[in-house]
Amino acid sequence: MAERKKPRRENRSHIVRIGTREMESRGLPTGFWTDLYHRSMTVYWPVFFGSAAAIFVALNAVFAFLYYLGDKPIANVSEDLPLSLFYFSIETLATVGYGDMHPQTNYGHLIATVEIFTGMCFLAVMTGLIFARFSRPRARFVFAEHPVVTIHQGKPTLMIRVANARNNTISQATARLWLFRLEYTMEGYQLRRYHELKLERQEHPMFALSWTLFHSIDESSPLHGMTAEDLITADAALTLNVSGVDDSSAQQLYARKLYAQHNILWKHRYRDITSISPEGRLLIDYRKFHDVEPEGA
Repeated sequence: MAERKKPRRENRSHIVRIGTREMESRGLPTGFWTDLYHRSMTVYWPVFFGSAAAIFVALNAVFAFLYYLGDKPIANVSEDLPLSLFYFSIETLATVGYGDMHPQTNYGHLIATVEIFTGMCFLAVMTGLIFARFSRPRARFVFAEHPVVTIHQGKPTLMIRVANARNNTISQATARLWLFRLEYTMEGYQLRRYHELKLERQEHPMFALSWTLFHSIDESSPLHGMTAEDLITADAALTLNVSGVDDSSAQQLYARKLYAQHNILWKHRYRDITSISPEGRLLIDYRKFHDVEPEGA
C-alpha cells in the first residue's frame, strides 16, 4: 500500500514585534493571502499606495495584452499599438472613456465589459480600505519612557505617567496594568504568567492633560519582595492599557505600552511638570514629561 503523505508543516519563522521586544513564531501559515485585509489595514501608507499602484499597472497591462490578442478590437488606435492599448485600458478600467478610442468588435466589447466590472470592484475595494484606514480612531497618548519605583505615602510604589497629546478631554478613561513574568510549577515546568497590578485609581473621569498611575508594592502585590535583578531573572515585562471615549469624536480610543524589565528605574521619581505661570494659570511643561531624578534629590 502506498504510504500516506504527512501534512506539510510550515517551517518558516515569523518575527513578531510586541513593543520593543522581538519574538519568533513557527508552524503558522504566513502566506500573503492568509489575511489580506489585516495586511492592508496595518501596512505603512507608502507601502499601501505603492502596492495599489502596482496592482493598477499590472491589471492594465493584462487587459492591454488581451486587447492586443484580438483583430483590431479598438478603433482609432495610434501606430504605437502596445502603449495605446495600455492607455485605453487605463481609461476603461477607470470608467473615464474619452471617446477617441472605443471598442469596435464583439471581442473588444467583451474585454471592455470585463475590464469595466473589474475596475468598479477595484475602485470599491480601494475606497473602502482608504476610508477604513482614515476613519480608524487613533489615540495620541504619551507614555513616560521609564516607570519608576519610589517611596510614596510611606510605601514602595510603582509609578507610570501618561498624557493626552491632543489636550482635549477623554471621558471614562480606564487604565489597567499587567505584569508578565516567567514562573515555574512544582514539577519544574516553565510558564509565562500574567498578574494584574492593582492601581490606586484606575479610572479618570476627565483625562485631559497628565495622569500618574500608582501601584503600591505591598504584601498583596505580585512585585512584593522583588528586586531589579529578580525581574531580569524572570524576564518580566509591564503592559499598560489605557482606553476612553474621545469627547471630540465620540470614538472609543485604545492605547498600549510595553515596558521591559530594564526600563524600570528603581529609587527614582518623576520631575514635577506643573507650576504657576506669570499670569496665574496652571502651567504643565511637557518638555520635562520623561525626566526622572534620583530619590531624595
